[in-house]
Amino acid sequence: MDTEAVAGRFPVVRPRRLRRTPALRALVGQTRLHPADLMLPLFVKEGLSEPAPIGSMPGVVQHSRDSLRKAVVDAVATGVGAVMLFAVPATKDATGTAATDDDGILNVAIRDIVSEVGDDAVIIGDLCLDEFTDHGHCGVLADDGSVDNDATLLRYQEMALAQASAGAHLLGLSGMMDGQVGAVRAALDGEGRTDTAILAYSVKYASAFYGPFREAVESSLVGDRRTYQLDGGNADEALREVMLDIAEGADIVMVKPALPYLDVVRRVADMTSTQGVPLAAYQVSGELAMVEAAAQRGWIDRDRAILETLTSIRRAGAGIIATYWALDAARLLRD
Repeated sequence: MDTEAVAGRFPVVRPRRLRRTPALRALVGQTRLHPADLMLPLFVKEGLSEPAPIGSMPGVVQHSRDSLRKAVVDAVATGVGAVMLFAVPATKDATGTAATDDDGILNVAIRDIVSEVGDDAVIIGDLCLDEFTDHGHCGVLADDGSVDNDATLLRYQEMALAQASAGAHLLGLSGMMDGQVGAVRAALDGEGRTDTAILAYSVKYASAFYGPFREAVESSLVGDRRTYQLDGGNADEALREVMLDIAEGADIVMVKPALPYLDVVRRVADMTSTQGVPLAAYQVSGELAMVEAAAQRGWIDRDRAILETLTSIRRAGAGIIATYWALDAARLLRD
């Protein structure tokens, strides 16, 4: 047989050779997920005696203080790297007083879980006023009803010191106020809290995908947050926000939401990799709700979809991923 003729009729380069077995695929895999890369957002509600399911977020609950402790222990046991805590207070007011009360639900819950797991996981407190204000905005309102940026920064400084005192390792600055990172860093350093790190929600878009989250925190928002969260069409502006936060002292920066903005995640990753600043991305409540709803109807394979979406975020360049599926993903990766 004329071997040259045979070779000419068929491909010489065959990428499928390296896809033939699971071991081969694992050997040449280019994107890897690990439980330590995952952050688990958790909700705790003041006054609950047992967990309360969140209707629009299947599998996610508002925790009592006791069930929160157990959830964090479970997260540590599965190897999840961090937990991010959101709180629902019993009472709200115009300035979010409960956010800075040492005996308020958020600060008490931070102390609870720090006493439970110590440094075995990274404990992140959500530093924003929206869960605590009766108007539902992320800051203090001016007389004309707009969000007063600089007055809000003073409240953020107070929140930062309260959460740092409670033992939080990272403070998740999610309010999208101008100068929030610099203000909080100054407050922490001024009180000798130089070891408390800042996770800046540098790129937080005014997204439709936050809807279920607002049920989870029982938001009383009227209107929207377009005057301080980013417009969905703006990618260059996202890079500017990241540069400002890094200059002000952010230890980690984040893009939120993740899946609708993978192109932004990639662009931010390219920029932050040259500066050694870790990048996180938040797979938000609406992303979970879509997959869970489709899976419940038998339209998609839930477990495969979970890992595929997380892999896409990791592939886009995020080294850390906040996801409500952190426990599920960690178990799937282990098994």
